[in-house]
Amino acid sequence: MFQAFLIKYGEIGIKGKNRYLFEDALVKQIRHALKPVEGEFQVSKEQGRIYVACPQDYDYDEAVEALQRVFGIVGICPTVCVEDKGFDKLSRDVLAYMDEVYPDKDKSFKVCARRARKNYPMDSMEINAEMGHRILEAFPQMHVDVHDPQIMLTIEVREKIYIYSEIIPGPGGMPVGTNGKCMLLLSGGIDSPVAGYMVAKRGVKIDAVYFHAPPYTSERAKQKVVDLAAQVAKYAGPVYLYVVNFTDIQLYIYDKCPHDELTIIMRRYMMRIAEELARKNEALGLITGESIGQVASQTVQSLAATNEVCTMPVFRPLIAFDKQDIIDIAEKIGTFETSIQPYEDCCTIFVAKHPVTKPSIPVIKRSEKKLEEKIDEMVAQAIETAECVIVS
Repeated sequence: MFQAFLIKYGEIGIKGKNRYLFEDALVKQIRHALKPVEGEFQVSKEQGRIYVACPQDYDYDEAVEALQRVFGIVGICPTVCVEDKGFDKLSRDVLAYMDEVYPDKDKSFKVCARRARKNYPMDSMEINAEMGHRILEAFPQMHVDVHDPQIMLTIEVREKIYIYSEIIPGPGGMPVGTNGKCMLLLSGGIDSPVAGYMVAKRGVKIDAVYFHAPPYTSERAKQKVVDLAAQVAKYAGPVYLYVVNFTDIQLYIYDKCPHDELTIIMRRYMMRIAEELARKNEALGLITGESIGQVASQTVQSLAATNEVCTMPVFRPLIAFDKQDIIDIAEKIGTFETSIQPYEDCCTIFVAKHPVTKPSIPVIKRSEKKLEEKIDEMVAQAIETAECVIVS
């Protein structure tokens, strides 16, 4: 019965003169999200509202699910849309709506009319009072509660009249693409896909880089990361995933450097490579899934040592999260089951038995001097041969 969805947004509404830019980005993202849903949906802006006009036959649940993945939406209102043919016709439409949507009539309700078209012959208060009276006449089991109603029946009088009473929560945030682009260091673990999701929620376009170490990591491990990128892409839009062959660099570090410093030095070269790829693709920052103290490479001293090689900002949205907090989000966005598949990534293959937890940057730099003969050439080669997979 729902011919349209009214889309509610949150902080976009306070963007002042730039609001139209965010609204246009949200419209674009809604159109992209609905492409896989069968039928032709029409998305339009009208007087501070965004409407999705639905085809005659469409999958309601699939459409709602797609809209619930669009950042910037805080509420999705399934709406009955009727032409203005007088108040008597409108009241019949409202009664039909209430009868179909609420078979159990033992409920409280409140009518909330909004008259955006000022030439309508009744004002909002008159619509509220008269429509409430007609609902009570038709359904005596119902009763009015203006403070805490079970049903908030909204009637918006515009060029057409929109009737709705349900607000399905959206993900919130800002439309993707309104806040620049960043490069996500994506592993096969639980944390990094969640970090990408959280930064994308603030309107940031996401590219990603994965460090692959064949034959120590399998093709199935690589596919796992592609699957994770695809799940993030459901929210963030198409993701350009760069697969970097890191085997030679890892073996060289393993051969030349103290093993207790292996993880830190390896992470430093990952950050260098990710930053160079980010720069080539006009990204403005890096994103990691690190959380303070979770593993040896994520102590404050280790993070400082890792950060030291970067000139771009590094965003760590999970920095103060407990593991369970991260797992809860991973389960919500559908990445958890993929992340726990038992395929090793390159960070876990060469891990030392007793990694340093409080690395000294001068000591790490001295160790890196042992790599000077070949490392620049190897890094350049890794960047040059990186495989780009477009994941959507």
